[in-house]
Amino acid sequence: MNKNWLVMIVVGILTFLMRLSFVVLAERWQPPEWLTRALRYVPIAVLTAIFIPDMVAQDQTIVNVIVNSRFIAGLAAILIAWRTKNTILTISLGMAIFWGLNWLL
Repeated sequence: MNKNWLVMIVVGILTFLMRLSFVVLAERWQPPEWLTRALRYVPIAVLTAIFIPDMVAQDQTIVNVIVNSRFIAGLAAILIAWRTKNTILTISLGMAIFWGLNWLL
């Protein structure tokens, strides 16, 4: 058997067991309150780590944010999401602003 297949099978089994452990332990163990509160911030931290570098850098160099259509549209989308809490509106207006700025700049 190819070593790549063996690695994929082992990693798949380990991933399955790791996820299964949370399902099995959910009935027997409740995390402390401080951990539950802290875990609420994980999604926003991960999303921020994904999109902020793309907003301020292009081709691995930091660009001027005043003429950066990604930064301006991203900032507008953040403000729209904060005010409206509407995902579809945020994506639609953010993309419209991004395309409009690309057309202008």
